Amino acid sequence: MTRVRLWVAVILATLCIAAVTLAKSKSKPSHSADEHRRAVHALDRLTFGPRPGDAEAVSAMGADKWIELQLHPDKSDDSAIEARLEQYRTLRMSSREMATDFPPNPLLKAAMEGKVVIPHDPYRHAIYMAGISRLQNKQDEKKARTTTVPLMGNAATVMAASASQTGPVEPPAVPRQQDRREAHSQIDWLIQLQPEDRMQRILALPASEQSALLKGLPGPKKQALLAGLTPQQRETVVALDNPQALVSFEAQSGKLLRAVYGDRQLQEVLTDFWFNHFNVYIGKGADRYQIISYERDVIRPHVLGKFKDLLVATAQSPAMLFYLDNWQSEGPNSQAATGNAPQAGPRRRPSTGPFGPRPVTYPSSRPQNSGPANSAKPNQPKRRTGLNENYARELMELHTLGVNGGYTQPDVTEVARVFTGWTLEEPRDGGGFVFKPKLHEPGTKKVLGHKIKENGEKEGLQVLDILAHHPSTAHFISLKLAKRFVSDDPPSALVDAMAKTFRKTDGDLREVMRTMLQSQEFWAPESYRAKVKTPFEYVVSALRATDAEVTETQPLLNTLNAMGMPIYGMQPPTGYSTSAETWVNSAALLDRMNFALSLANNKIGGTHFEVTRIVPEQVAGDSSGGSSDPYASQTRLEQILLDGDVSPQTHQTIEREISTSASGPGAGRLPPATTTVALLLGSPEFQRR
Repeated sequence: MTRVRLWVAVILATLCIAAVTLAKSKSKPSHSADEHRRAVHALDRLTFGPRPGDAEAVSAMGADKWIELQLHPDKSDDSAIEARLEQYRTLRMSSREMATDFPPNPLLKAAMEGKVVIPHDPYRHAIYMAGISRLQNKQDEKKARTTTVPLMGNAATVMAASASQTGPVEPPAVPRQQDRREAHSQIDWLIQLQPEDRMQRILALPASEQSALLKGLPGPKKQALLAGLTPQQRETVVALDNPQALVSFEAQSGKLLRAVYGDRQLQEVLTDFWFNHFNVYIGKGADRYQIISYERDVIRPHVLGKFKDLLVATAQSPAMLFYLDNWQSEGPNSQAATGNAPQAGPRRRPSTGPFGPRPVTYPSSRPQNSGPANSAKPNQPKRRTGLNENYARELMELHTLGVNGGYTQPDVTEVARVFTGWTLEEPRDGGGFVFKPKLHEPGTKKVLGHKIKENGEKEGLQVLDILAHHPSTAHFISLKLAKRFVSDDPPSALVDAMAKTFRKTDGDLREVMRTMLQSQEFWAPESYRAKVKTPFEYVVSALRATDAEVTETQPLLNTLNAMGMPIYGMQPPTGYSTSAETWVNSAALLDRMNFALSLANNKIGGTHFEVTRIVPEQVAGDSSGGSSDPYASQTRLEQILLDGDVSPQTHQTIEREISTSASGPGAGRLPPATTTVALLLGSPEFQRR
């Protein structure tokens, strides 16, 4: 392992050098690339990475024909991935169904207070009762903490919680080690039962024990407890501990598995791109329950359609309305405002909401509205907070025109006035978009020189139409697409050609993509592997390249969290960057190398890799990974994982590692084929696409 660590240091240094010189490195231009190289390049850019055999298949079909199929995803059979996702039931639910079946804390509190009927269905009933028990315990603990009074000498004692009690009350005891042993013993007993019996025993437990069932449980034991249960049963057991986390887990798992196994790869790559462009944050209150519908119903169906349709869909999306707080924006002179007499003018978005405290959605460098925050109590009718400019600003700066697109601060304020009344119906319960005239700012507005006559909800649609057809939008969208698919600094001629197509076709995104994919710039030698993979792209491409089998996604989600790219986890509306400078640093690259070693050596729980699945057994060696000719294995793996396009430095470094490992002591030594896979996945060449 010492030699492997030394190799990691060598490859890390190589990666750093490669990152610095990436933008400067140019290949000699040629008039055309051979069909196989075209296939590899198309797969690198339009998928999350080629699988074994993909390059040969695309080359035989012809890259242009394959691209045309990818531009029409409805022509591809995607039943295999849909079957794989059957276990995640929330992926097919509405936001309201999710909130009802897996209630957030405010809904649980309402049920505890008798304001919401607790379901009679045994599974949902258990989730509600366990959640109520959990909330009650937290209230009791908080009450115990708040009944302390200071005494002389900085000492404190816990006083009686009610007048009927006298004398000090002891603080709650820390769970004893014996209690933990008994809990784990109960888990071991449950695991031995048949799945149906096991589930019935879990449902029969007291609510307090149900809510703590998975607390501190190691991953393997948790999986053993869930093994054999139906999807609904498995979701119920997980939701006993944390129903909101269950919803997030299934949303993130669905995105990861679609990227790894889906055949409509370009559609998934574009779904990722457009979600990032119209970013919302899963950690912000109600958006945890809106993310699945947002990507499934708003983003994915429009990625190859008209940009205006996508823009309108996001503007009316509950996820976007909640994320950028437009659902609480109120016209200063609206009927609601003049009746309630709130403070007029721009004000800061509220710090509390139906899902509790909201995280800040802007970094400190971004402008924010000013004014007092909302101080309404959660159980009281919510006060509106005046005009909120968050969505108006991001609509122009990030979604359409771009930061230098020609708008001014008065335009931001006017657009914010236009979108007053675009709100939500009961966001706590997963409610959808609704226009409320009483919140809408009356009067004529002026946006980018256009007069917007008073027309209720249609004012917003008119502004979206203006923005969708603005020349700055055509250029900004084309530039972002070119940065994602061509290079961090795409040629201006390509961007101009794409923008021209955008304007000519009324924002037809399929045609804009086709213009890019038929351009000389896209196929130019200097574009080949000129992009550095983001952590998500890197992890998914490694899983695809090795034909790994994923049966449990949580360890992979944890890996992405550690790499700084949790799925749906970008808090600011800017979304994740795809530029090399964001992701290339020593710590990040070392994380990637460690992931490659863990994947190749089957050290990632729930993910299984067999080298014989990607190379013939006689080449890979025996079942232990040994080989009479490890160098033949190296050459074959270089061809499979990187199409043979490996630099002499990388090839020689791996060759030396194999030679040193073969002559070194056996204890702790990785098999040659496994070592080769790990080092190729960590190589500078595999870091690029």
